Amino acid sequence: MDFTIYYIGQEFKYQIESTVKLFYPAQTFKHEFLEKKPSEPIEGNYILTGIKQDKIIAEIKAEEKFLDKSQIAEKSWDEKNLCMSICRLVFKLLEEFTEKTPSWGILTGVRPVKQLGTILKQVDYNKTKADEILKNKYFCIAEKRELAFKVHDVQENILKTLDKNKFSLYVSIPFCPTRCAYCSFASQQIQHKGTNANLINEYVDNLCKEIEYTGKLIADTDKKIDTVYFGGGTPTSITWQQLEKIMQTVAKSFDLSKMREYTVEAGRPDTVTKEKLEVIKQYGAKRISINPQTLNQQVLDAIGRKHTVEDFFNAFSLARQVGFDSINCDIIAGLTGDTNQSFFDTIDGILKLDPENITVHTLSIKRASNLNAEKNSAQQAVKTHTADMIDYSQKRLLESNYLPYYLYRQKNMLDNLENVGWCKKGFESLYNIFIMEEIQTIIAMGAGASSKIVKDGNIERIFNYKIPLEYNKHFDEVLNRKNQILQLL
Repeated sequence: MDFTIYYIGQEFKYQIESTVKLFYPAQTFKHEFLEKKPSEPIEGNYILTGIKQDKIIAEIKAEEKFLDKSQIAEKSWDEKNLCMSICRLVFKLLEEFTEKTPSWGILTGVRPVKQLGTILKQVDYNKTKADEILKNKYFCIAEKRELAFKVHDVQENILKTLDKNKFSLYVSIPFCPTRCAYCSFASQQIQHKGTNANLINEYVDNLCKEIEYTGKLIADTDKKIDTVYFGGGTPTSITWQQLEKIMQTVAKSFDLSKMREYTVEAGRPDTVTKEKLEVIKQYGAKRISINPQTLNQQVLDAIGRKHTVEDFFNAFSLARQVGFDSINCDIIAGLTGDTNQSFFDTIDGILKLDPENITVHTLSIKRASNLNAEKNSAQQAVKTHTADMIDYSQKRLLESNYLPYYLYRQKNMLDNLENVGWCKKGFESLYNIFIMEEIQTIIAMGAGASSKIVKDGNIERIFNYKIPLEYNKHFDEVLNRKNQILQLL
């Protein structure tokens, strides 16, 4: 459905559009900014928001239906309060019009737990008052408020251990065996022959040079590494020799003696071999991810995962044999073709393996993904009962003594839900908490990597080129940008 959003006497485009997308996800809108409401009837589907005399107003017309709401504008409102008040009015308008109630209310940000932390500070850590604010000001339902508080409580103890003189290291290996239908990351399908193989070899060589260069920069500071994280893509897509070269370069370039955590994503089971697992373990990584996404083979086939359910079980078993005692498994709720029962079976099947971490994602339909391009698939995905899936996962994980320890949200998530990392007590991923709460400097290397320098409550970002081809082509500029680290630390 095509909509035009009209902004009358105000320009809170980002906040209002974010609120509208809670009810109409994965859509684009036309935008019109006007000084006053048109005197003539507006043609087509539209949402109108803004200020009219001493009122804030919101109205919608779509599919021959019309609804409007208004509220007296308080003279004491500053710009922030005015924006919030308009967003709340739009939320209530669309809630009534669509007969939907987004469970996180108007908390549209990526990091709701971080927002909860801000609220708690404002009320001197009075949880009752903070809960009332989430309920009455942000319209969060009880279950999500409870989840946010659980995550906050787990993180609170972790954050007390934070050493401001330490940083985390992120290494990007942006290659995958195939591209999943739901994926929008700037990762590249891997081939170990021909032009693609040359690209990968050049990328690995340049990545090692960037690691060495960055290590020399850091050596001139008093900063020490707290955590290391290899992400992608799928880092284990490359050969075990290439992986060893990169991990060996990290070990030579940085002092890892004070490191508390080292993670390597081995997300695609079809990339996991004994040689790669042994390399990962040899160079100090004790935590890995092996991600089935689902234990339903038909769903795996539909989303472009070129591995079997059996491949996942074999990879998990092999990791245990090699000696890994901290394994994460990712699963996704709302995948094309999945049903409530098959998702429940996936949760129960993963729990039988007893991994230390289970991350439950809600499908997010990205505009750059194949899933969004294939309209029939997208529509089929939206029809799944994703909220039931998420509710079941939370119930079963709590029953099985897993704790929710980090939480984030994305745009265009089915049913406006969330992604939650669950763990056995003592197996919280420090890196995941630090990156979500944005409280520790993260120095990132490789294509698509973004360094975040946290200092005195401010965050400065240094970006690398997104795709491997551009990263290789402009590698001198990549190194030049790294010089900013010394200025910012």
